[in-house]
Amino acid sequence: FDYTHRKQTGGAGQVANVIGDIEPTGFGAEDEPFEFENHVKGGNIPQEYIASCEAGFKDAMAKGPLAEFPLAGVKVNLRDGKQHEVDSSDLAFRTCSRTALQEAIRAAGPCLLEPIMKVEVETPVDFQGGVIGDLSSRRGIVSGMDTREDLAVVVASVPLAEMFGYATALRSSTAGKATYSMEFEKYAVLPKTQQHEVIEACAAAKKRDALKN
Repeated sequence: FDYTHRKQTGGAGQVANVIGDIEPTGFGAEDEPFEFENHVKGGNIPQEYIASCEAGFKDAMAKGPLAEFPLAGVKVNLRDGKQHEVDSSDLAFRTCSRTALQEAIRAAGPCLLEPIMKVEVETPVDFQGGVIGDLSSRRGIVSGMDTREDLAVVVASVPLAEMFGYATALRSSTAGKATYSMEFEKYAVLPKTQQHEVIEACAAAKKRDALKN
């Protein structure tokens, strides 16, 4: 990105320029959703404005271009910039940085993420095949199988969106003899077809809310 913010009012104006790039980072359970590194040399952006730049980038992280979901997995490298001797300010650099990141994200081709859960099912061996088949039908990926006393233990990674109603389905398919536990594992890219469905649903909900108001 190489973005210049200019705003002129009756009083002092707002002028700032930021130059840099963005790159993807991990978005697992232990990863920070946002990273920032300052590489500005020679005082082209005075040190007192660097914190304002970082704050502006963080502002942009709160609302992404896809259905206004928060952003994650973004690293911002601030490389250079320019100030105006009179019209630069904390507000100018914060606004400039926010818009710069918003435009960079749009150009980078963002995608929606979905939470993936680690699911562990304990079931009588007779029902093991059915349990695995059901998890697979929910876009689950089986990562381990074991035995615990007289029970089969199936471990799988399953999208949270596919787990609604699972307790009832598992109870029904195993005559109430299986149990399961579930915990957050990571985020993963949502398949394209479902991305479109989510974006369209959010747009429709936003339109309904606007009509109510």
